[in-house]
This record gives sequence, C-alpha cells and structure tokens, in this order.
Amino acid sequence: MKKYILSFLKFLFVSFLVSVALLFLLAFFVFKFHWSDTVVSAAVIVIYVLTNFLAGFLAGKTMGQQKYLWGLALGTAYFGVLWIVSVLSGQSPEEIGRGFAMTLFLCLASGMLGGMLS
Repeated sequence: MKKYILSFLKFLFVSFLVSVALLFLLAFFVFKFHWSDTVVSAAVIVIYVLTNFLAGFLAGKTMGQQKYLWGLALGTAYFGVLWIVSVLSGQSPEEIGRGFAMTLFLCLASGMLGGMLS
C-alpha cells in the first residue's frame, strides 16, 4: 500500500513540475510574441490536458492494474490542488467558478485516458 501512495504522490509531483515548466515556456512566448488572451487560454488548457495525460500514462504503466482508475485519481488530485491554490491565492468565487466544470472534466478525462492508453 505504501508503494502505491508514494508512486501516486511521485506522479502528481511530476505532473506539476511539467506544468510549471510548460507554463514558464508559455509565459516566455506570451512575452516574446504578445499572444492574445484566447491563445493563452487555449495553451493553458492544452497544458492541463498534457500533464494529466502524462501522469495517468505513467501511473498506468507503473501500477499495472486498474489503470484508468489511477489516471482518474491523478486527474482528480491535480484538479484538487489547482482548486486549493486558486482559493489560497485569493481568487473570488466568481473567478474560480468560471471554467470550473470544464477544467474538472479535462483533468479527469485526460488523466483517465492516459491510464487507459498505458
């Protein structure tokens, strides 16, 4: 059981490291090329999907059984951390509410798909 928990936390940490790296890269491109808000929003969504897919895929490969559930769990945890960071950063409920359901769906679906395809 301890192995599963440590692996789960490792994959969650890896997904956030990849997210941070990609968000820094996105920030550089926004600074350099003056991308519009629409492009930035789409890029952030792609980053969420890629990182959750990667975490689900890695978890599925490592855990071996019930791969889609491990991917789904990682997507849920990733979204939970995003939500906690949003609340702690002082965002208003209206700001958090915008895109809440879509972000939740994307995190869950991409994590689960990564697990299924592993």
